[in-house]
Amino acid sequence: MDASSDIALAALLLDWYDQHARDLPWRAPPGAPAPDPYWVWLSEVMLQQTTVAAVKDYFARFTARWPTVEVLASADDADVMAAWAGLGYYARARNLLACAREVAARGGGFPDTEAELRALPGLGAYTAAAVAAIAFGRRAVVVDANVERVVSRLFAIEEPLPGSRPAIRARADAITPDHRAGDFAQAMMDLGSTICTSRAPRCLLCPIAGPCAGRQTGDPARFPVKAAKQAKAVRQGRAFWIERDGREVWLVRRKGSGLLGGMRALPDDGWAARTDGSEQPPVTGAWVDAGKVVHAFTHFALELTLTIYRGENLSGLSDGEWWPLDRLDEAGLPTVFAKAARLALAHKEPA
Repeated sequence: MDASSDIALAALLLDWYDQHARDLPWRAPPGAPAPDPYWVWLSEVMLQQTTVAAVKDYFARFTARWPTVEVLASADDADVMAAWAGLGYYARARNLLACAREVAARGGGFPDTEAELRALPGLGAYTAAAVAAIAFGRRAVVVDANVERVVSRLFAIEEPLPGSRPAIRARADAITPDHRAGDFAQAMMDLGSTICTSRAPRCLLCPIAGPCAGRQTGDPARFPVKAAKQAKAVRQGRAFWIERDGREVWLVRRKGSGLLGGMRALPDDGWAARTDGSEQPPVTGAWVDAGKVVHAFTHFALELTLTIYRGENLSGLSDGEWWPLDRLDEAGLPTVFAKAARLALAHKEPA
């Protein structure tokens, strides 16, 4: 495509967006004044590795409880981590607080350029570009998974991911207009989400089907080309459910850094998969294996054996808290430990 074709393509897409933009709580309608930068930033952080459907309720709860970046900055870490539970990728929640506090320290206003946004905690290239374009109208090249797919098909990029990402970004840069860059970015996202989907793309409804090289190959769904997947490593570990009087369970706080850092959780063995009998539960007594839960993290899968103790010897417990079973949903347990909790509550001791 030449420059005039790029301009025409952007115009086609923006015309389509004006008619078909998704109604999302963190967005402004096409052509309307930009939304609150706090809303744009919060939604973009939440949407990383997560679906729009999953984010809507979290976004509503966060903005009701912490309506401005200054209010979020003053929030207790534990409250934010608990409110984030279930969204996954918990480092995002820690970075969310760090960024809010940095912005609050600067007077409460987000910077309006990509370079300055990149300097904030937790803002990578994508999030900085999205906030710059959507909240401030800056021309920025916004490339998420949806945009990757659209551009790969539009130009029939044969190189497999992730090696094709520089070419995808260069092509996305070429078609990004100088004006309405935020609407254009959201139009690309909407096109990928609703029309140019991973499977069975709806090419007959696509506003840019005409110039799409992927469609011309007869098999647009094979783009973007993906390298062969490698099997995930499988780790094994053990979690301990310690119940008191049928009313409370013992929870601990994980270290502030690392996987699930700062979250409430069940005590565990560090997922060390010991098989020599050397693993020591938190208290001595009659423990009962209740089964396993399986959970997939980004780079590995975890098989977590749950062991239950409902005895009376509770001496030796430290660095934790008793949590009421009837309020367990308020503890903000990460998904893997929430699965283990459900298993424990369903488990009945043998007669």
